[in-house]
Amino acid sequence: MSVPAEAVGQPKKAAAAAWIGSALEYYDFFIYGSAAALIFPKVFFDASDPANATLLSLATFGVAYAARPVGALFLGHFGDRAGRKRIMVFTLILMGLSTFLIGCLPTRAQVGSLAPVLLVLCRVLQGVSAAGEQASANSMTLEHAPPHRRGFFTSFTLSGTQGGQLIATLVFIPVAALPEDQLLSWGWRVPFWASVAVAVVGYVIRRRLEETPVFARQAASEGVVRMPLFVLLREHWGDVLRVIGGALIASVSTIFTVWALAYATSDSVGMSRSSMLWVGALANAVALAAIPLWARLSDRIGRRPVFLVGAVGSAVTMFLYLWAISTGDYPLVLFLGVVAFGVVYSAANGVWPSFYGEMFSTRVRLSGMAVGTQIGFAVAGFAVTFAAEIAGPDGTDWSSVALFTAALCVPPVIAALSARETHKVPTEQLGERTARSASQPETVTA
Repeated sequence: MSVPAEAVGQPKKAAAAAWIGSALEYYDFFIYGSAAALIFPKVFFDASDPANATLLSLATFGVAYAARPVGALFLGHFGDRAGRKRIMVFTLILMGLSTFLIGCLPTRAQVGSLAPVLLVLCRVLQGVSAAGEQASANSMTLEHAPPHRRGFFTSFTLSGTQGGQLIATLVFIPVAALPEDQLLSWGWRVPFWASVAVAVVGYVIRRRLEETPVFARQAASEGVVRMPLFVLLREHWGDVLRVIGGALIASVSTIFTVWALAYATSDSVGMSRSSMLWVGALANAVALAAIPLWARLSDRIGRRPVFLVGAVGSAVTMFLYLWAISTGDYPLVLFLGVVAFGVVYSAANGVWPSFYGEMFSTRVRLSGMAVGTQIGFAVAGFAVTFAAEIAGPDGTDWSSVALFTAALCVPPVIAALSARETHKVPTEQLGERTARSASQPETVTA
């Protein structure tokens, strides 16, 4: 199997495909988060008990994260055997379809308890899709990128994620402003139906991207790994644990995006839905600029110090942000929201694609990133549910939620301190610490 000439030297094209695909896919994923905080408690659950309805709705948000590790096992396996491109196309189509179906679901008033069951099933499909999305896009961009700019090019995947969240937030601002009866009857469905266009556009973009040269060379010279998960756990188990711990930093995102939104718009604080959605929109707009800047810095000074700034800083700034919400001072909330999520969190968020991906060899990179991140993200997804419990029956104990979020930032710090610095290691040598036998019985010829 020879390496196609057109597959060589297209880092910009790979980064653009990763950005656009991730933006489109995470548009789907994050509109669910907004709806789970603002709408679903009234549409799919018993509105006569608002606190319990909100708790159950936020739990469905976490269901997708529980499905992610299972999806990662399968998608990671096929991504390291069949290539990065096929997984990128598959995950986009699955996310678009499952999100469209959510917009078509009957409500609790129409079909009773069947409504939340159908919602959970669609949410599981979203989780399976997301399990392979970032790992495949990160592997694609990292393996196409120039060795000295891997941090910058892989950061486009996360810039795309922030872009998707920004688009989702902007879409929900006019939807949330609709009269209550229109919002709960048809208004909330429109953003979900738009996923048809998401799937079509994403498919066209990604199907034109070539497989990475480093994967093609690996398949041609040594063959692909027959059982990637076996090799991953045999040679990289320590790095998998580091990625799991590091991925807990995503709890900052879920607490900011979902729990803080629900808290700020609750009766105890009383901020409007639209004003809080604008906080998220502006924070994500700033993150779009901050992520590549942090990533470029990591190409100069290393992944570890930049990631540590994001992890430690997020523990501090999230406390300040939730305190600001408790005061009801909107300008302060806006300022600290932008600082916490748009600037500080972006340090860790922009660097982890290269930081995690560089821990693994080409043979198991997609599996390593998928399995490690999705187990960590599963905890992060249910952090919202835990936060709702920790906040007490009236949902006002923000300081306990802030301490809980800070505690979840400790494992990422430990993971970064124990990891190797890899920003100067050649791409072909990444993760190759364990000598393989000459016969390499675990590989098969492509």
